[in-house]
Amino acid sequence: MNQLPERDLPPGRHRLLKEHLMTEIRRTDETSAPARPRPGWLRPVLVAAAVAAVAAVTITVLPSDEDTFVPPAATPSPGVTRLLENAALAAEHQKAPEVRDDQFTYVRSKVAWGISEHTCKPATAGPLQTREVWKSVDGESEGRVRDTGIGEPLPIEPDSDSNRTYRKLEKLPTDTDEMLAWLYKNKEGEGHSAASLAFDLAVETAGETILPPKVSAALYRAVAKIPGVVLVKDSVDAVGRHGTAVGFVDDGSSRQELIFDRKSMILLGSRDVVLKDSPTNPGEVCDGIIKAGSVQGTSAVLQRAFVDKVGERP
Repeated sequence: MNQLPERDLPPGRHRLLKEHLMTEIRRTDETSAPARPRPGWLRPVLVAAAVAAVAAVTITVLPSDEDTFVPPAATPSPGVTRLLENAALAAEHQKAPEVRDDQFTYVRSKVAWGISEHTCKPATAGPLQTREVWKSVDGESEGRVRDTGIGEPLPIEPDSDSNRTYRKLEKLPTDTDEMLAWLYKNKEGEGHSAASLAFDLAVETAGETILPPKVSAALYRAVAKIPGVVLVKDSVDAVGRHGTAVGFVDDGSSRQELIFDRKSMILLGSRDVVLKDSPTNPGEVCDGIIKAGSVQGTSAVLQRAFVDKVGERP
């Protein structure tokens, strides 16, 4: 793999890296790969090293079924409920396609994240990158990732047990409360609360995937019931499209958002906004500073479709 320029990734800004740069690429030498990164966070590393290392593992962990779920006691925000109900209705109006096992999901997106050229320099917005992902519908065939930030295409090894295949996503709950319970059974990662882990899993599930309409609707309605979810009246995705978003503030330092088109109510993308100044390298003698208001991760989904073979575009 070609080496990328050395750049620090600010800790706490890896949601977009995780969702868009760290794909479910499974290799045979998984034992040498690091644990699945989650918000909370990693120390600064090279972008190239992060991509190469995590490309070896499946990053999404299916929630455990061991615990009995107790619904969170909270009154949803009317604005959040209204937005996500409209998004759910829009999803339900879409027709579920007939998909063959030998087909592939195709997702094309633009992504960027905050970087700093050196440890002691303020972080700035990184370059916008194009990303295309082909995933086997049933996980039995090899897929592919093309990312301008990586360079050469990378294979997605066959894995019918992956939780991110379309066939597995078809089996997710279509009932709102059951979907909420599924989100809350997510015990992985370093989030500061069960609600933050639930919201984070919702963002992952809605990201580089194609969800059946009823599953999408249940997911949006479930997110509306997560305590702490707020309405963001104006947000913008990676390509400059404005929309209305729902966001979640985990530890007070940043807000993760899901952005919806105001007219169609289709999910446009996501972003991670810094809410207060924070160091890029906590504990180091010299720290760069991420300024409040900085967008430290952003994405825009441009196309989702089913295709007949790897490399084919709709």
